Amino acid sequence: MIPQKKRLLGLTPTELKAVVGSLGMPAFTARQIAQWLYVKHVKSIDEMTNLSKQNRALLAEQYEVGTLAPIDCQRSKDGTIKYLFPVICDSEAKHAEGLFVETVFIPDKDRATLCVSCQVGCKMNCLFCQTGKQGWHGNLTAADILNQIIALPEVDLLTNIVFMGQGEPMDNLDAVLKTCEIMTADWGFAWSPKRITVSSVGVRNKLKRFLDESDCHVAISMHSPLHEQRLQLMPAEKAMPLEETIALLKQYDFTHQRRCSFEYICFGGLNDTPMYGREIAKLLEGLECRVNLIRFHEIPDVDLPGSDEKRMEALRDYLTHHGITTTIRASRGQDIFAACGLLSTAKQNGAMTPK
Repeated sequence: MIPQKKRLLGLTPTELKAVVGSLGMPAFTARQIAQWLYVKHVKSIDEMTNLSKQNRALLAEQYEVGTLAPIDCQRSKDGTIKYLFPVICDSEAKHAEGLFVETVFIPDKDRATLCVSCQVGCKMNCLFCQTGKQGWHGNLTAADILNQIIALPEVDLLTNIVFMGQGEPMDNLDAVLKTCEIMTADWGFAWSPKRITVSSVGVRNKLKRFLDESDCHVAISMHSPLHEQRLQLMPAEKAMPLEETIALLKQYDFTHQRRCSFEYICFGGLNDTPMYGREIAKLLEGLECRVNLIRFHEIPDVDLPGSDEKRMEALRDYLTHHGITTTIRASRGQDIFAACGLLSTAKQNGAMTPK
């Protein structure tokens, strides 16, 4: 159910101080509320037991925590779970209801990674991504991004968060930065920034701002080292060519706490030959980084071939031999709606499959 009152979720202590001040409540209750929201993950104001009953009632007249439970999930035999969350979205959204985003929980031995979304749909329209085929319907608020974490049944198991779900994080930078602040602040989740990775296709000025204002890891969607081919795969290449993105990244230090990585989906015979290895190595020379090779998850009406294991291993070995740490990401959730955007598209089209 979409919240009918204002949401406390997503507010910082400064914002919460303004809320309690407007209600005539003591200023120190702002920190107490923040702890209930981000440390104890309560779902209702009634659970905030160190607030007086009077103050809880006063707060509840206008506000609620604002968490929204997932409305559907698909469970893979490998343990991966893809959740579908309802969202409210920001004022740019055309509709307040009927909007959904995907969140993927990926357990792997002693790690549990959550892939979160930051937009409903996406403006980038990458050829290989189902999310871009939905069009763009609005930015998620920090509340809706955080809700994917706090309302997750496995929230207490999480070790890492990656902004690699639906949407372009740099296209919704204010909300992404605010979420990262809440995740890393001592009054919030108190996570190390090293546990958070934010991806981008490369958005002029926004990426620089992110690098300046956050200590979280950054992952760049490459998918081709060649300008013309990347432009065909990713229209964003026109506004900010990969070469410019890499030139920007080379101005920052990735030798200590923060990590820079490149995501590279391998398409059979199109971008996985030895020539591509040489071009990638040439582009990345002098930049401390790693490359993650990814198997292509097919999406409807897109005629792109997936690469085979032998080609991917050869590309990995070439790059590693030339000083670039390269891994092949294990495919997860192949027996469910594996590719990003498929589950939410099915929901919008009213074509859900059994859990």
